[in-house]
Amino acid sequence: MNIDQNTQANIDNEGISWVDKQFSHPERTIRLATSFSGIGAIEYAFKRLGLKTEIVFAGDIDKNCKATYFANYEINEEQWHNDIHSFNAKPYKGKVDLFVGGAPCQAFSIVGDQLGFEDTRGTLFREFARVVKECKPKVFIFENVQGLFKHDGGRTWDVVRKTFEDYCGYDIHYQLLNARDYGVPQTRERLYCIGFRKKTKFKYPAPIQLRYKMYDFLEDYSECVFFSKSDGVKYLANDEEHRKKLASGTDVERFNDFIFEVKEVDDKFYLSEKVAKYVLAGGTKTFKTSTKTDLDIARPLLQSMHKMHRAGVDNYVTYRRDKGINGIRKLTPRECHRLMGFRDDFRIVVGNTPAYMQAGNSIVVDVLMAILKQLDITRYGIDEK
Repeated sequence: MNIDQNTQANIDNEGISWVDKQFSHPERTIRLATSFSGIGAIEYAFKRLGLKTEIVFAGDIDKNCKATYFANYEINEEQWHNDIHSFNAKPYKGKVDLFVGGAPCQAFSIVGDQLGFEDTRGTLFREFARVVKECKPKVFIFENVQGLFKHDGGRTWDVVRKTFEDYCGYDIHYQLLNARDYGVPQTRERLYCIGFRKKTKFKYPAPIQLRYKMYDFLEDYSECVFFSKSDGVKYLANDEEHRKKLASGTDVERFNDFIFEVKEVDDKFYLSEKVAKYVLAGGTKTFKTSTKTDLDIARPLLQSMHKMHRAGVDNYVTYRRDKGINGIRKLTPRECHRLMGFRDDFRIVVGNTPAYMQAGNSIVVDVLMAILKQLDITRYGIDEK
């Protein structure tokens, strides 16, 4: 199928919204495995949904990712692989319900050189496919940048798709989904490819109304309907009645609620006058940029946000601090994690530079939650022994 034809036909616009769907077997445990695990977006999606998981294996070549992963999830050294090239998944055959991963995307990204398979990182999907073939999960999710769709006139994606179909033997479904359509104020379009071991009828979750702005996720911004002046806390919930109950402690959090304190952001995140002028510059002959800051919907978070410093590339916000100074600042690592769907209970245990990189490389948790609900992932789980 032509890539441009694979659009609304794959979206479930007529069924019950994924937000309102209930899991058929919430008591079951999902045996979860990941490669290119990063900071565990799928693991955190299960946590926000309140579902039980057992981590079968996980792995990432980045040591900082490993530190963050081990700080947030139950896993031991024997379950972790540092390099997928040397990882043998055969011992896990029949022991994995869901396998998830997103091979490094720089080879296909518009912010990279778009060398595709000429870039060695572009061939890592073959290792992902090998792991699928070896451990035979009931379902797998492969995430990547939208550039993979269009690279080399669509021929690159044809190779990837056919590898999953012919080499792995899976029923393949794929779709571009944007985070801003699933509750997160960030323009982040990604490919979500789902493989089923058995032939399966499936349509992707339909978009929902976006109720939040980027400013709602900021640490120091209180001028919004979600802020409770009495306790200095934001309660990001879909309806006012639920927000009041959360504030009074008479209700519990839902999977799509965010609760966090509002506090002053450190001066180190504000740009100097010199750098601020550079950020707002019009660009060069080879690089044109928008001077707009304070967006309602964030631009795609970048893994190298700490050094890009361009208003048309990164997200910058202005705010009058207590000192009475108007400043331009970049997002904090915590704000970036929020905009990727990680609540404040997620532990950031690395420095700012790797923290920015980890957020920018992650999958948006809310999109994964929408997919898991649409799949009714508990159908593929197991009853506890």
